[in-house]
Amino acid sequence: MTAFAQIALAFTLAASALPQAAAADEAVQLSSATAVSAADYKGKMLYTASGDRLAAVYRVAPDGAAQIILNGKMVVVPAASLAAADGKLVTNLSKRDLLTAR
Repeated sequence: MTAFAQIALAFTLAASALPQAAAADEAVQLSSATAVSAADYKGKMLYTASGDRLAAVYRVAPDGAAQIILNGKMVVVPAASLAAADGKLVTNLSKRDLLTAR
């Protein structure tokens, strides 16, 4: 019986440490991800994911969203859709998505 109690205790301790280890791994992954700041690309060209040119970044909103003038309209490109690729600012939204978004 005492051997069983020792095994049960060891299992309980190991199981309680698992969520903490998993949380530590997630924290490392989140901290290693770098956010793109549209402010670094103000005045530079914004591209679609397929490589098409959209427009130059006209202004950057306080929340990090890029504002561009597209077909004569001020269009806000959400910060969540922005990424840096090969030194260029890229959005995962298409020109059509940006023009039809409200």
